[in-house]
Amino acid sequence: MPDSDSYAANVAVREGESVYDYCWYPYMSASNPDLCVLATSTKDHPIHLWDSNSGQLRCTYRAYDAMDEITAAFSIGFNPNGNKIFAGYNKTIRVFDVHRPGRDFEQYSTLSGKKEGQSGIISSIAFSPTDSGMLAAGSYSQTTAIYREDNMELLYVLHGQEGGVTQVQFSKDGNYLYTGGRKDPYVLCWDIRKTVDIVYKLYRSSETTNQRIQFDIEPLGRYLGTGGQDGLVHIYDLQTGEWVSSFQAALDTVNGFAFHPFLPMAATSSGHRRFAELVDDSQENNPLNGHENCLSAWSFYSSTADDAANTDSGN
Repeated sequence: MPDSDSYAANVAVREGESVYDYCWYPYMSASNPDLCVLATSTKDHPIHLWDSNSGQLRCTYRAYDAMDEITAAFSIGFNPNGNKIFAGYNKTIRVFDVHRPGRDFEQYSTLSGKKEGQSGIISSIAFSPTDSGMLAAGSYSQTTAIYREDNMELLYVLHGQEGGVTQVQFSKDGNYLYTGGRKDPYVLCWDIRKTVDIVYKLYRSSETTNQRIQFDIEPLGRYLGTGGQDGLVHIYDLQTGEWVSSFQAALDTVNGFAFHPFLPMAATSSGHRRFAELVDDSQENNPLNGHENCLSAWSFYSSTADDAANTDSGN
C-alpha cells in the first residue's frame, strides 16, 4: 500500500459537527460554475449549500423547533427540478425553496391525527427519476413511505425491513424501489406498482452494525453494488435478483459504494470507529492499518465487446 494518497483533495469543506447527509445539485455541470453546488446537513447546524469549486458557503436553510432553536435535518435531497430541498426530521419533512435561503419552509407531518402514517426519524429521501412525481422516505421506525412530491400526500407505507431504514433508491425506470437498513443483512426490492410483497432480497453482511451500508445502481440500471462488514462488494443483477460477482474491497467494513455516472468505475469507502479500551485479543493480533479507513476508486471493464470484435474480424 502507498504511504500517501494517490490523489490530492481538490477542495475541502469544513463542518462544525458530524455530517448526517449530503446531496449534489441534480444539474451540476463543471462547465457552469454557478451550478457546482452541494448541500450538507450537520448535527446541531442548519442545511448548508456549498460551492464545490471553492469550498465557500453560499447560503443556509434553517429549521427551528418549538423552543426556537435550530434543529438539524437527518436527511436531505434535491427534487428532480432542483428548485427545492426536502429535509427529513423526527416525524416531519420540511421543504425549502432553493432560491429563498433562511428560515422559510413548508412543513409536513408524516403522522396523521390518528397516529397513522410514518413515525420515527426520516433517515433517507429519494425521488423517482421519472415524471411520476413520487418520492420515497425511509425511517428508523423500519418503514418506507411513498409520497406525492407536490402536496406530500401519503400513498402507502412499506413494512419488512428488519432494522431502521438507512437508504432508499429508485430503479432507473422508476418502477422498483430498493431499501436497506442498519443491522439488516438484506437490501429489499419493491415493485411500487403492487407493493403487497417483496420482489426479492439481496444479501450483504451488515447484521451487527449500526453503520449506514450504502448501495448504488449503475447508470444503465442493470446492476446494483453494495458493501458490507466483511469488506466485500457484491454485485447483483436487478433483472433476476441473482448474485453476479464480488470482490474484496477492504479488510474492514465497506460502508459506502457508488458507481461513476458514466464511466465504468466505482468508489468505495471503508472503516469504522473503534475504541481502544474495548479491543479484544483477536483484534490486537490482527490490527488494521490506516489504509482501511479510506476512499478507493475501482475500474471495471468487460471483455464482451472485445470478444465480439474478435469474432467479427474472424468472420
